[in-house]
Amino acid sequence: MNTFTDSFTINGITLTAQPICRQNEVLTPDALEFVAKLHRATAARRQELLQARRTRRAEIASGQDPRFLRETEEIRNDPSWRVAPPAPGLEDRRVEITGPVDKKMTINALNSGAKVWLADMEDSSTPTWRNVIKGQLNLTDALERRIDFTSPEGKEYKLRPAGDLPTIVVRPRGWHLPEKHMLIDGEPIAGGIVDFGLFFFHNARRLLAQGKGPYFYLPKIENHLEARLWNDIFILAQDLLGIPQGTIRATVLIETITAAFEMEEILYELRDHAAGLNAGRWDYIFSLIKNFRTRGPRFVLPDRSQVTMTQPFMRAYTEQLVRACHKRGAMAIGGMAAAVPNRKDEAANTNALEKVRADKTREANDGFDGSWVAHPDLVPVCREVFDSILGSKPNQLDRSREDVVPDDRALINVAATTGTITEQGIRNNIEVGIRYIESWLRGNGAVAIHNLMEDAATAEISRSQLWQWMFSSAITDRGEIVTHHWIEELLDEEFARLERFDGDRFEDARDIFEEVTMAQDFPSFLTLPAYARYLTEAREKATVEELAAA
Repeated sequence: MNTFTDSFTINGITLTAQPICRQNEVLTPDALEFVAKLHRATAARRQELLQARRTRRAEIASGQDPRFLRETEEIRNDPSWRVAPPAPGLEDRRVEITGPVDKKMTINALNSGAKVWLADMEDSSTPTWRNVIKGQLNLTDALERRIDFTSPEGKEYKLRPAGDLPTIVVRPRGWHLPEKHMLIDGEPIAGGIVDFGLFFFHNARRLLAQGKGPYFYLPKIENHLEARLWNDIFILAQDLLGIPQGTIRATVLIETITAAFEMEEILYELRDHAAGLNAGRWDYIFSLIKNFRTRGPRFVLPDRSQVTMTQPFMRAYTEQLVRACHKRGAMAIGGMAAAVPNRKDEAANTNALEKVRADKTREANDGFDGSWVAHPDLVPVCREVFDSILGSKPNQLDRSREDVVPDDRALINVAATTGTITEQGIRNNIEVGIRYIESWLRGNGAVAIHNLMEDAATAEISRSQLWQWMFSSAITDRGEIVTHHWIEELLDEEFARLERFDGDRFEDARDIFEEVTMAQDFPSFLTLPAYARYLTEAREKATVEELAAA
């Protein structure tokens, strides 16, 4: 156990959190110095890029629809460039399981039979200091095969043999999230640099010795300049540790509407380190609502459950993603199967598995090289579907999808979306939003609600839809106008129906939900005010700048 007090400074870095058991194994002087160098080299650019997000969002709000960039036309039209070939352990990605890096999930994911585990420090993980440090410890312990444990109920968790384990791909936090427990010159370091830097510093050589490498998923990127910043961090990190350039590989989540217009450019910026792109569907829908929320009926979506992958704007997004990837030798990874098997309800379970099968079949037929699941029980379903398409091949990189024509108008053809807004859809958004935030405040960022695995992205859709429907005076299938007053009434009703328990955080969750849903100003991420107010030692209000950071 560490002996230092709550505030501790080493190598110019101040740590402000209550120490966590074994944190001195992670926060070594050399590791902190490494993270500080990454921060100092990039902090100013990160702030400029966050400001550029706000500018871009204001332009879209004022009526400027995104288009393919003229200034990068040469990159898109140059047929000669390719990303680096698949790295060891990333040649076959037909099934990827996602989940937070707590001890139980780490073992279950690694034992799941998936080809890749997305070890998530982002949307399915609450960024408490304990979770941040324990996540790093769990990853290193897993690589060292010392993570076995027995639960209080007596259940044993042990890793399978090394040859049966999936490749680990770590997802650090997005650029907008600060780590307020680690300060340089009084300013928080970016959460993503903390997550990336500590994992890379401690495990890059260990992974190489095991025949793989340090691999990452990059979330919430909005344009190719943000990808360039990550690439520069990779170059610096590899130089600082004396590791060959190109050892790091990154898969970028295309989960913002603006990034969808720059998919080839993002691959180009990361080309020596690029492994592929992923269709991050839930955040993508949230990003579309956030950017176009004040643009009127043309951009109003129906109930979340009706915004499926077969809607025209979502089909355009996924097909253009596969085309962009395979044109450049990069893997295209499909979206999350959010269904959670219900072992107590046979009918619900069968229904969930059939939905997953249909979703994965569509992706495999479209040319995706693999896809995501959120639960170990879904690994066999996804694998079976991709096995039937791939056969003995590791991927579908040979399917160029030249039949797909890049179309920037199709990406935002929201008006072609079919469906309705229903009172049940409104109630569901309220319930899911509050229940998710409540769980997040207790340190659990991945929550099964109504047989669906919810993370921060689905909560974001819930609250942003409500905001947009109120702003637009949207009309339900019964002819009712969605008003602020009506949402308040339904919120009271849904809140009263929640099942309470000792130590729950529902009152706090309601406060956060109302702040990010009912206020005139729209915080760009609900996690920012929640983190500032409830997860930091200072328990402060989030600043205006933080709330605007997109």
